[in-house]
Amino acid sequence: MSYIYGRGPVIEALKNNKVDKIYLASHEGSIIKIKAMAKEKKVLISSLSKDRLDKMAPGKNHQGVVALVSGYEYKDFQELLDENKDKKEFRLLILDKMEDPHNLGAIARSALFFNFDGIIIPKHREALVNDTVYKTSQGAVDNVNICQVTNLSQTIEKLKKAGFWIYAALLEGDNIKDVDFSGKVAIIIGNEGKGISDNLIKASDFKVKIPNLSEFDSLNASVAAGIIMYEVIR
Repeated sequence: MSYIYGRGPVIEALKNNKVDKIYLASHEGSIIKIKAMAKEKKVLISSLSKDRLDKMAPGKNHQGVVALVSGYEYKDFQELLDENKDKKEFRLLILDKMEDPHNLGAIARSALFFNFDGIIIPKHREALVNDTVYKTSQGAVDNVNICQVTNLSQTIEKLKKAGFWIYAALLEGDNIKDVDFSGKVAIIIGNEGKGISDNLIKASDFKVKIPNLSEFDSLNASVAAGIIMYEVIR
């Protein structure tokens, strides 16, 4: 069990039947909708003071609502492949060393917007789905397949055997505007500070880059992911 906070994320969690209990310090605006949804789904509601809610979500912009939710259920990687094996267009993101939960949340939100089929993250040295991810994604994580895997290199080999082309997003490579992203594709996005691991770069089929229009050579990882996802579906 864990807590999530903020009106948007709580509404999405309610839609997906993830909420066990709701704590409110406000009863106006979209909170009215949250109360109605909670009552319809027979979710317990508790009214607390703002000070109590501040202690439950220290330093967070909870907007007057905190929800107790079941632990996040990651999608099984092999199950994701099996369920979509007949799809001609299958789009995945592979996140390497994405340690900032804000980046993971923002990427999940963009992945849902651009209708990507899933996000693959390693079990170690990576941001996990937590309250910050829920808040940043505005609850999108409940509608995106996120898979945790033990070894990214082995996962990439499985993807290749399943007919995927692997693209590594780097500072040097083919301009994404000139790349054919049709078919089954998996895009590797790295940490903006550390980049993509050398072994994953070697395992990729193609190296691609976002064209740089200035001397500044770095983008936030979630921004870069959003630009690339747009180009993939364009």
